[in-house]
Amino acid sequence: MRVFLAGATGAIGRRLVPLLLADGHAVTGSTRKEDRAAGLTAQGATPAIVDFMDAAAARQAIVAARPEVVIHELTDLPQVRNPTEWPAALERNSRLRIVATGNLVRAAVEAGAGRVVAQSVAFAYAAGALPHRERDPINPASGGVLALERFVLETPGIVGIVLRYGLLYGPGTWSDRPGAPPAVHVDAAAQATALAVARGSAGAYNIADNDGAVFIDKARTELGFDPAFRLD
Repeated sequence: MRVFLAGATGAIGRRLVPLLLADGHAVTGSTRKEDRAAGLTAQGATPAIVDFMDAAAARQAIVAARPEVVIHELTDLPQVRNPTEWPAALERNSRLRIVATGNLVRAAVEAGAGRVVAQSVAFAYAAGALPHRERDPINPASGGVLALERFVLETPGIVGIVLRYGLLYGPGTWSDRPGAPPAVHVDAAAQATALAVARGSAGAYNIADNDGAVFIDKARTELGFDPAFRLD
C-alpha cells in the first residue's frame, strides 16, 4: 500500500520506516528539516519536507502522495528533557496535536486515504481503578490528546485508529529503560503502528508493556501487538 508517514524522522518514525518497507509498502515520509531528507531516501522512503502546522502545505504534501493510509507520528518535544523548558514544550506539543492533527486528517480525507493511524498516549486517563481499559475516560485537562483523538475517531470517511503509547524508552528516546508505568519500548510501539496499517477496527488501542497500568489485550488480539518485539 501507499503509506504517508508524518513525522518519519522522530523517535518512532525512525524505527517504523524499515518495518513499513519490509512489509512491502511504498512510504512517503515527512520531516520539517531538509537535512533529514537524505536519510529517508537512504532508507528507501520518499521524503516530503512539510510543516503540518501549515494547512496548505499539509494538503499539498498528502494529496501529492496519494496515500491509502496516513500515519500521524508528529510531536514537538525536545530531544533532551530540560525541566526548565518542559512547560513550554508541553504547550507547543498540545498546540501541535490540535492544529496539525486537524490539518493532517482533512488532507487525508481529501487525498482519498481510507485509514488514519495516530499516536496518542496511555498516560492521560482520568484517575480511576487500574489497569485502564480503552473505554475509560481521558483526563479533561489533556486538551491536546482529546482533540487529536476526536479528529481521528470522529471524522467521517476514514477508519480512524488511535494508538495510546506508554512512555517510550529505548533508542532515540529519553531513557534506555522503562520508567513509570505505563511504558513501552519504542520498537514495540513501532511494530504496533506497522500492524495497524492493515489490521484492527476503528477505535483506540493501549500500546504498552504488560506492567499493570493499562489493559493491552485488545491490541494483542486485534493487531497482533507484542510488547516484547525488538528490531535489534
